[in-house]
Order: sequence, then structure tokens, then C-alpha cells
Amino acid sequence: MRYDLVIFDNDGVLVDSEPISNRLLAAHLTELGHPTSYEDSIRDYMGSAMHRVHDLVEERTGQRLPADFDDVFHARVFAAFERELKPVASATGVLEELAADGVPYCVASSGSHERIRVGHRTTGIDRWFDDERIFSSQDVGRGKPAPDLFLYAAERMGVAPERCVVVEDSPLGVRAAVAAGMDVYGFTAMTPAAKLPGATGLFEDMGELLPLLSRARS
Repeated sequence: MRYDLVIFDNDGVLVDSEPISNRLLAAHLTELGHPTSYEDSIRDYMGSAMHRVHDLVEERTGQRLPADFDDVFHARVFAAFERELKPVASATGVLEELAADGVPYCVASSGSHERIRVGHRTTGIDRWFDDERIFSSQDVGRGKPAPDLFLYAAERMGVAPERCVVVEDSPLGVRAAVAAGMDVYGFTAMTPAAKLPGATGLFEDMGELLPLLSRARS
């Protein structure tokens, strides 16, 4: 490993939550009179913080979402996580190897701290993430595609941006990493490679990640 810090996105990269959360987000928006398909939700909101949902709905319709929108949505998501959520295939092996080799890593997610922790606890990957390794869009003023979250994570971990590598599966996340001046590897298990322009490299199976990163600067 030739990078000094590996920064993981969470949803869709470590925990297989994107199908669950986007299904429920589309249903919730549709219930409230904003017809949204699963495909619409993936296109417009995957990888983003909740404020983007509010902003886009208001921009498109002139209407604000209810004040309890986030609370209702998260309650449904967390209940579904308890029933359905699993780690991304091979993600636990990647974390185990990084920890065994002493390679610094962290997670930087558009999701709230509560959402990150619920997902980690449910899937059992919480054992690899103490509080010092978890960063959320709640910690910064702007979520992805702004670079703020990745820059904040690097600063807190004590690593220069150019020595970091980001692992992302969303177009917004790739844009944020590029804006932060970091290399970024796009995970294409759910997102077509063509939708991740600007990525340093692409891979489809999480088991490919560490060999890919080891070759990157060798």
C-alpha cells in the first residue's frame, strides 16, 4: 500500500444499503406527492446528504418537504436495515487486511452519524471503526460533491490530501474526491463505469481493491 490513508464512502461501499434506502426514499417522496421511481432516486440522490433531497424537491416544485421528513425516512430505513442489511461482499476482508497491516483508514459518508453507526452495528463491521475513524456530512457545512468532508477527514487523520485515496461508488462522491485533490477509485458494482468520470481507476469486486491500490503507485 503506497497511500497514507484510505477513505471509504459508506453506503454501497462498506454496507449494501443503497438498494434499501433508495427504494424507501422513492416510496416516501411518492407518498408525499412527489412521484419518484427507484431509478430516479439513484440518479438524483445516491451518495448525497439529506439536504440535497430537500433542495431538489423545493427547486423543482416550489414546495418544502415536511419538517419530520428526515425523521420518518430514517425510522423506516433503520427498521429495514435491521431486517435486510448486509456488508458489501468482501468488504470485511478488506478492512481486516488493512487493520492487520496497520494501514490507516476511515469512513467519510454523506449519511448521518446515527445512520453510519446503525449500519455498522447491524452488519458487524463496527469492530473496525472507533469514533475517531467515522466522519459524516454532519461534521461539515456542505456535503458531496463539495470536497469539504474528504478534506475534513484527511485533516483529522493527519494526512495530506494528495496522500489519500478515496473509495466511492457515486458520481457525487467521485466529484468530491477529485475536488479535494485526492485519487479516487470508483466501485462499479452498482454504478456503471461511464457514470464515474474522473475516477483514477475502476473496479467491480471489492476483493480487487487492495491489489489495485498496491499497484497504483508502485
